Amino acid sequence: MRRRYLVLLVVAVLALALPLAGCGSEASDGAPDVDATLLLDFQPNAVHTGIYMAISRGYDTALGVHLRVRVPTGSTDAVKLLASGRADLAVLDIHDLALARERGRDLVGVMALVQTPLAAVFAQPPNRTPRDLEGKRVGVTGLPSDDAVLRSIVAGAGGDPGKVHVTTIGFTAVRSMLTGRVAGATGFWNAEGVALRARRPQIREFRVDDYGAPAYPELVLTVTRETLQDRPSLVRASVAALARGYEEVLSDPENGVSALVEAVPGLDRAQVQRELDEVSPSFTVGARGFGELNRPRLEAWARWEQRFGITKHRPQVGLAFDGRYVPKPGRD
Repeated sequence: MRRRYLVLLVVAVLALALPLAGCGSEASDGAPDVDATLLLDFQPNAVHTGIYMAISRGYDTALGVHLRVRVPTGSTDAVKLLASGRADLAVLDIHDLALARERGRDLVGVMALVQTPLAAVFAQPPNRTPRDLEGKRVGVTGLPSDDAVLRSIVAGAGGDPGKVHVTTIGFTAVRSMLTGRVAGATGFWNAEGVALRARRPQIREFRVDDYGAPAYPELVLTVTRETLQDRPSLVRASVAALARGYEEVLSDPENGVSALVEAVPGLDRAQVQRELDEVSPSFTVGARGFGELNRPRLEAWARWEQRFGITKHRPQVGLAFDGRYVPKPGRD
């Protein structure tokens, strides 16, 4: 009799414990209930307003995911942080995604933040074309995509990228250009470009799509294949929350600016507004809605990526991108 009582007691305890095992992981309706780290590609600027808007308005928590934004430093390797699990999601430059995959990292882009290239090379006024940077010092952040973009722009202008003296300057393109430390620098026209033109309008700006690049989504929200397979509810909730945040920014840009400058001390509101005015058309141009990963555009990008030597082999679009979680236009 005593043994039977102990067996029943153990069964009862296990019955109570089992429902608790899933607490904080996934709700009964399939929605997650988790904290998730989102790594940016760069210092916060207007291209990230939708992320901060989503968090400010609580769109993430309403869907069961609590996004924590992490800002990179000059030495941050987003690919390693994703692969090691120290970041759940990351905003990656599309070239960094392609290069990481070529090196064996199974990363997958799940949403586009913009629909056009943002990459550019900036040059001091005496340099009239990217070819003029041969024999001169040009700064890069240290990310693989910077070297690739610099090579493609110089080559696209008929120059020899091998003759450019590349130096790593981290995220200091604006300061390095204004102080004359470098003759040129890589960066994004919507961020560093806006800042440089405000201070020194005569600085040259060479956009990558003016030198042979097709339209492609420069910045892509990225996860590991493991996350995509094992935590689809996290991906779905994060994509939906961020898409709503960006849609709100497009309809209410003033509050989009407020969400960013209130969350990130030290940002200049007027500067952020100029950046947003410049980049906001790129959020949806040529797309059916925010976040779309357009297969024909990505195939054109993949051909260009290989042709200009950014990757040795053509990226496999079907494996590198999965846009199933991007909300369809007109769907809540």
